[in-house]
Amino acid sequence: MDLELNSRTYIVSGASKGLGLATAEALVREGARVVLVARGEDRLAKVCDRLGTSVVALPGDLTDPTLAARTIERAHDAFGRLDGALVSVGGPPAGSVLSTTDDQWTAAFGTVFLGGLRLMRDIARATASSTSESPGRGSSIAVVLSSSAKQVLTGISVSNGLRPGLGMLVTDLADEVGPLDVRVNGLLPGRFDTERVRELDEATGDADANRTRLSAGIPLRRYGAAEEFAQVATFLLSPASSYVTGTLVAVDGGSTRVP
Repeated sequence: MDLELNSRTYIVSGASKGLGLATAEALVREGARVVLVARGEDRLAKVCDRLGTSVVALPGDLTDPTLAARTIERAHDAFGRLDGALVSVGGPPAGSVLSTTDDQWTAAFGTVFLGGLRLMRDIARATASSTSESPGRGSSIAVVLSSSAKQVLTGISVSNGLRPGLGMLVTDLADEVGPLDVRVNGLLPGRFDTERVRELDEATGDADANRTRLSAGIPLRRYGAAEEFAQVATFLLSPASSYVTGTLVAVDGGSTRVP
């Protein structure tokens, strides 16, 4: 299938590792150009060296209210256009409702919720003014949430609290900007073999046992590879998915048990 990504430009936040990095790599393989955004400047530099002239980097933190505008400007300066974004904000700290402090809730809200919302909102505004005259050729925004947007995941109460709200905003924003040929979808990754998930496994005191236990609850009986997530994200960002919007797509090996 031709995803029609040649010469299109996307912003990818959280692009220095994990699912964000895997998606940036997939976009480049399909011919897109990418603005990589992440806090780790050294990691970003290494990714740029590896991916070459199809990418540029912008180190930054989503808590910075100027970051969204600067990323959009970077895309236009480097590649002359912007066609959408993968908004990935990383995972909040592990903890229960009772053990999570007010400071942790406040910090996570600034990054996971407000930072992600600001980026998707500003990119929707920026791309709505320059969408294609051909229906379905406009921009696409994919927001990385979590299966916690639909069901409680034990031990990550901050995610349980914030992700469902962002999931509702995905559909809300999709309704608002759909007439402008801007599509907005959410991705609900399950258990993927990323640095973040390995840290969560380690925090249990027996990473191997935890991985075995959780894999048993996944119909495919394994953690996903980041590349498997990236293929779905790349499709949703591309014109090939031109009639898909306002949807939360589970990419979790079948583990989400609610509609």
